[in-house]
Amino acid sequence: MQNVDLIKQKFETLCSFMDERMRRLWAAAEAHALGRGGITAVAAATGLSRTTITQGMREQQGRTEAERFPDQIRRPGGGRKAVTERDMTLLRDVEALVDPLTRGDPQSPLRWTCKSTRRLATELQGLGHAVSARTVARLLRGMHYSLQANRKMSVQRRFRPVGSP
Repeated sequence: MQNVDLIKQKFETLCSFMDERMRRLWAAAEAHALGRGGITAVAAATGLSRTTITQGMREQQGRTEAERFPDQIRRPGGGRKAVTERDMTLLRDVEALVDPLTRGDPQSPLRWTCKSTRRLATELQGLGHAVSARTVARLLRGMHYSLQANRKMSVQRRFRPVGSP
């Protein structure tokens, strides 16, 4: 129990400075230093899975892909795919929804739309795309759209002449 508390204290101190690979290697070194039952103790103290710790042990012994890809934390191709890679028609549909309401000079790189990202997300969901308003905002920024309306377009006041009904 004393080992678990000590390991937990060390891990909490170092965790913010380590990436995934360093966490695995550090946990493996701690487990190796404890000997029998070390993997279980380190897993309980850090919250890392036992397979992650044994992966770190294999990396320490040089039996993994870490030797082939020393500058990478994950294997090539690891991680979540971009939403536009998973849904090929998404950009086309965003452009189709935004294009009729696009404001700004066509020659200028600054363009903006009057529709909110939430409204666009709702319309895209109606077309069968699984997107959120934040994803729509990210896509619009990637398409060089500004997410603000022109002040003249957003503040339209109508003045009535004096004496008219």
